[in-house]
Amino acid sequence: MTHAWYSSYPEGVPHEADLTAYDSLVDVFEQACTEYSNNPCFCNYGKTITYQELENDTRKLASFLQNQLAMNKGDKIAIMMPNLLQNPISIFASLRAGLTVVNTNPLYTGKELQHQLCDSGATTIIVLENFASTLQQVIKDTPIKNVIVTRMGDKLDFPKSAIINLVVKHVKKMVPSFNLPGSYDFKQCLSQGDASKYTRPTLNQQDFAFLQYTGGTTGVAKGAILTHGNMVGNLQQVSAWIEPYIIKGKEHIITALPLYHIFSLLANCMFFMKMGGLNHLITNPRDMKNFVKELKGVKFTALTGVNTLFNGLLNTPGFSDIDFSSFKMALGGGMAVQKSVAEEWQKVTGQTLLEAYGLTETSPAVCINPMTLKSYNGKIGLPMPSTDVSIQDDDNNILPTGEHGEICIKGPQVTQGYYKRPEETALVFDDDGWFHSGDIGFMDEQGFFQIVDRKKDMIIVSGFNVYPNEIEDVIASHHDIIEVGVIGMPDEKCGESVMAIVVCKNTQITEHDIRTHCELSLTRYKIPKRIEFVDEVPKTNVGKILRRELRDMYLSS
Repeated sequence: MTHAWYSSYPEGVPHEADLTAYDSLVDVFEQACTEYSNNPCFCNYGKTITYQELENDTRKLASFLQNQLAMNKGDKIAIMMPNLLQNPISIFASLRAGLTVVNTNPLYTGKELQHQLCDSGATTIIVLENFASTLQQVIKDTPIKNVIVTRMGDKLDFPKSAIINLVVKHVKKMVPSFNLPGSYDFKQCLSQGDASKYTRPTLNQQDFAFLQYTGGTTGVAKGAILTHGNMVGNLQQVSAWIEPYIIKGKEHIITALPLYHIFSLLANCMFFMKMGGLNHLITNPRDMKNFVKELKGVKFTALTGVNTLFNGLLNTPGFSDIDFSSFKMALGGGMAVQKSVAEEWQKVTGQTLLEAYGLTETSPAVCINPMTLKSYNGKIGLPMPSTDVSIQDDDNNILPTGEHGEICIKGPQVTQGYYKRPEETALVFDDDGWFHSGDIGFMDEQGFFQIVDRKKDMIIVSGFNVYPNEIEDVIASHHDIIEVGVIGMPDEKCGESVMAIVVCKNTQITEHDIRTHCELSLTRYKIPKRIEFVDEVPKTNVGKILRRELRDMYLSS
């Protein structure tokens, strides 16, 4: 089939990806560890491990899971920690043991954690001690049988490991007291794991690799089933797109988004490992001052993130002083990249901030802009090789070029559904097999897609559709605005009107200033009727603004 976007593909990018090269992620892992055995693989807190060291540690931990804990292929294992060396070790050891990984946000409340553990049926969890007290609160009401506890410094060299563990627990008081009788120590698991007793399971593309839970920003979190085939397929799609522009075994990517988020998991952890690259793990990217300090000491070539991360870096003193001479790729996803942020990013770093699009349910990549893009274009890019994207109306009719509708997707990266939730699955797949994303967008004549907004976030003012993304983009372009979230509020005359919640650099800015700025770019009914000034807006753990929480905060008051 010929698609409009093929004519816009960069030279050398195939229309179809090679989807049969690997049976599983374990195949990908083993090949990388063999090919790049002496190369650095992951770095954190000044400690770097090679591909060979990663292979050794994951083999020993996989053996421990198989033999001491008697875990079998298909069993579910939760991993609950930020970006530490223990994280990729835990992920790849679990996959090598044939287990299904349940990535778990360490910032979950007890209620959220209980829901995910019960919903997934996880029987084992690897948890950072900082969050073990949350687990203790709910463990008796979950299927968890085995707990492995790790500490911040467990993979660092002595004496640094001991110092960090001491400071974290006794000086910074970051470890609430907990009592988990019978739990295992991560370091002891590695030392007790007998690599010679590791048994490689037989895996194929239909086997579950991850239960990746949706962010829960629109309701209860659901576990999207991501098979080895889904993940391998997306890896091959990303490889076909990006590989011509990188040097295997030489790239150094900054991994600031948490590995339990699908964007970071696939784009950073999986893809750059497949390419023999080095992942520099940032444990706490919210500490922008120290984040920038780390960046100054690294000759990085790539960085992925969300709009708020890029914006935060740009507003942190010292960022513009970083040496960007080796930097060649900045990739934004997870939320809309704002024009003002992208333009400032290019001015400071010299690199185009490439926008991509994906979802938890699509492993995640669906669309991406060409690597040769010279400047921000406001688009989410072109469908990746072996991916079909359409714009559909509410009756599932495919709409012509330029018309707004729901973005729908087919491809090897698309989930087969939500774990044990057939009714929820049926809501997002139509009879023709299209996955309905819930995002509103359109395709232009060159085959580029553009997001307008989330279907559920759309505001209807006097019968006119108003998209929060558009208004947020305009307000964020004001030089005194740091962040903004836009929602609809009930209005007796118009049905709904626009409300903006803003974070400012300048406390002297007024509602009138913002509205005057909006009048330059927005028609009258799109201009915020109500404006609230706040110190911060609620965001997810990866920085996506939570409009649902904004609605709860302001519409219930």
